[in-house]
Amino acid sequence: MPHKFAGMALAVAGLAAGFVLAGCGTPGAPQAPSLNLPGRVTGLAATRTGDEVSLTWAMPKKNTDKLLLKGNIPVRVCRKEGPEQPGACDTTTATLFLAPGAEGSFTETLRPPLASGAPRPLAYFVELTNKNGRSAGLSNAAVVVAGEAPAALDGVAAQVRKGGIVLRWTPVSGSDSIRLHRKLLSAAPEAKSKTQAGPFASQPEPAEQNLLVEAGAAAGRVLDKDILFGRTYEYRAQRVARLTVDGQKLELAGPLSAPLRVEALDVFPPAVPTGLAAVANEGAEPSIDLSWQPDTDADLAGYAVYRRENGGAWQRISPALPLVPPAFRDSHVQSGHTYGYAVSAIDQGGHESARSVEAEETVPNP
Repeated sequence: MPHKFAGMALAVAGLAAGFVLAGCGTPGAPQAPSLNLPGRVTGLAATRTGDEVSLTWAMPKKNTDKLLLKGNIPVRVCRKEGPEQPGACDTTTATLFLAPGAEGSFTETLRPPLASGAPRPLAYFVELTNKNGRSAGLSNAAVVVAGEAPAALDGVAAQVRKGGIVLRWTPVSGSDSIRLHRKLLSAAPEAKSKTQAGPFASQPEPAEQNLLVEAGAAAGRVLDKDILFGRTYEYRAQRVARLTVDGQKLELAGPLSAPLRVEALDVFPPAVPTGLAAVANEGAEPSIDLSWQPDTDADLAGYAVYRRENGGAWQRISPALPLVPPAFRDSHVQSGHTYGYAVSAIDQGGHESARSVEAEETVPNP
């Protein structure tokens, strides 16, 4: 009997093993072959400057099956004039070949028919294809304005002032705005200190910034007060017409002016101190206390105090280094004498302001 049951157990085990082997060899559901279609571009952007249109976009890294793309991808750039409508473009302007994940860009100069006439929409698209010429569709529409662009600005000039850089141009009638393109060319070395660390540390100045002066073409000037002295900047300016075309709010920008290099040197003294007051102190060792309103200049180093007697010449009586607090005690005075005082402000560059309004005080006789 034991031998009989042992044989039956072996037979059952063999049958189960056969089922397992048969299941492993059963083919699954058939998979559709990949078309290897590059993913559709969804972040196409376009800008027009004068008669030039520039496009930028990001190339996809994967195809529509979520598989990594390999090799350069054909890119067709096309445009469609008039109201945006679905369907094919009117004109193919270029075909490029770009790698997956690359930053795409394209610039074209508009033909005279597109760069003249009334404002109207001009939509650009890019389309990515596989090796068989098939695509997942056109990108999003990036719309600019066709038609005559605003004329270039004349007489663009710059002047450094204490409050910033003043940009000037020949005033133009109309409601056009002005866009200033500012580029940081060089930065002065900044002192390293522990106070600059942490979440409240000053942030580095952006390399490029734009400033839009609303309806500024007619004004003829603007003050850029967000500059830092000791640095060199480059400015370019252009007129910008802000239009509503087929219900869309769009901009039509004119050509950029020639680059204007400006070195922002701080040669300006601080503001003249105000509110100077003098109060005499009686006693065995008489003195006169001076106080004034603090100066608010960002690069203030301190103050210098001057004194004269009987309308004579001014003499500096404060130490060689600038005084930090807005106060000073003059202990070198004599009873019965009248003294005149004035205060100046000094910045970190050593530039000294004019003297304040004079304050007089007489030391009482004991």
